Amino acid sequence: MFGTLKTLMLGASAQNETRVRDVYAIELIDQKIREADASLKSAKFALAGLIQRQRAEARQLETLEKRINDLSVRAHKALEQQREDLAQEAAHAIAQMENEQTLRRETLQRLETRVLQLRQSVETANARIIDLKQGAVAARAVKREQDIQKRLGQQAAQNGAFEEADDLIRRVLNRDDPFEQSQILSEIEQGLDKSDIADRMAEAGFGPATKSTASDVLIRLKAQS
Repeated sequence: MFGTLKTLMLGASAQNETRVRDVYAIELIDQKIREADASLKSAKFALAGLIQRQRAEARQLETLEKRINDLSVRAHKALEQQREDLAQEAAHAIAQMENEQTLRRETLQRLETRVLQLRQSVETANARIIDLKQGAVAARAVKREQDIQKRLGQQAAQNGAFEEADDLIRRVLNRDDPFEQSQILSEIEQGLDKSDIADRMAEAGFGPATKSTASDVLIRLKAQS
């Protein structure tokens, strides 16, 4: 039972999340682009730092090579001058610098590899962000079109309401007048029980009128004036 309730709650939560994502899709796209831009900016700073270390290591290596070459020349001259003591000291210094040179070359190679990898990552991320921004422009255009279609649909629904109201009005206006209908029914009843025969004969000119008419009232008024 509790498992079923949990499943239903998770399903409802997922549906709500989907509806929110649909409603705020453009805002979410913009937010993700901002996050991607921030990540790209951090990657650029990291790349700049690596390149800076790479160049500094290359300069150190170049300086070290110059010192080794210079000290080697001096050691040769010391040997030529039979100053083996100085040559021995120079050889010891050159050996230390060569060991340092080996380490710096390995460090420089690792930095170059890392710089190449990170540069490729930055270029890929930059291209993807460009695609995302272009996609966001297209998404906004589609969203505007959907909003327009939605408004048109609402307008169509309103037009349908107007048409229904017009139809109801026409039905009311075209409906038979109940008062007139009752009069006609009364006339039919009189015709059936022959109670209107005196009226009909009076209208035909046989005998005095059974009902007062406007003409009779007008003649009487003229006679009284």
